[in-house]
Amino acid sequence: MTLNRTGAGSPSTTLALLWGLSDEAPRRKGPARSVTVAQVVEAALTLADEQGLAALTMRAVAERVGISTMSVYTYVPGKPELLDLMVDALYARMERGAFDGESWRERVSTVAEENRMLLLQHPWMTEVAALSRPPLGPGLMAKYEHELAAFDDTGLSDVDMDAALTWVLGFVQAHCRAVHDARRATTDTAMSDAEWWRANQPILARAFDPEKYPRAVRVGAAAGEAQGSAWNEERAWEFGLARTLDGLAALIDGRSLT
Repeated sequence: MTLNRTGAGSPSTTLALLWGLSDEAPRRKGPARSVTVAQVVEAALTLADEQGLAALTMRAVAERVGISTMSVYTYVPGKPELLDLMVDALYARMERGAFDGESWRERVSTVAEENRMLLLQHPWMTEVAALSRPPLGPGLMAKYEHELAAFDDTGLSDVDMDAALTWVLGFVQAHCRAVHDARRATTDTAMSDAEWWRANQPILARAFDPEKYPRAVRVGAAAGEAQGSAWNEERAWEFGLARTLDGLAALIDGRSLT
């Protein structure tokens, strides 16, 4: 089974590719290269954005750049390393907002929104990006440096700054995965949430006994009426981000009072 996550390839090979150090090694004799590693990565990104990870094969990438499948392996040794290069390339081109004069909550909110935008624009990222073993390339380092700055002057230790950032990014990743799942369900069934609930209302009304499930029926009905469906991505985002920031406030604001 193909492993679609970052950090699954050879660490030394991946790091050399990420930092452009592989070009310094002597190459075997042979025909001159017709494309660049950057072109291979760009072709892979386009393929993943258009068709998803299932369509991302070394053969498909080779066809995109106009070289043979065997030739593409002279640029990138395999799909695991290619995924690391793809993720780092997107990290490198992320828009990064300025933090001038903002409170820590505003800065962290900006970081969350930036990551949300990235994951919604590239749905396959939620299936690949691993918080525990990310690609340690220049894109990631620039991203990490920028995001840590959101916690400047909070009084957090270096270890807690890293943990706080990981917690925020974990929320964003989980939320965006839920968004993609919900959108996929709509696409697969060719029905909106509202249409699905209307179509199944007769049997649901018989199955959901308010005497047996008083809380579930009452709360579910109230949430459904307020949101127009069982789940609303914007409401879930606003509520979840606010609670994430409230959790950090208990740590950060509490320290500022001592």
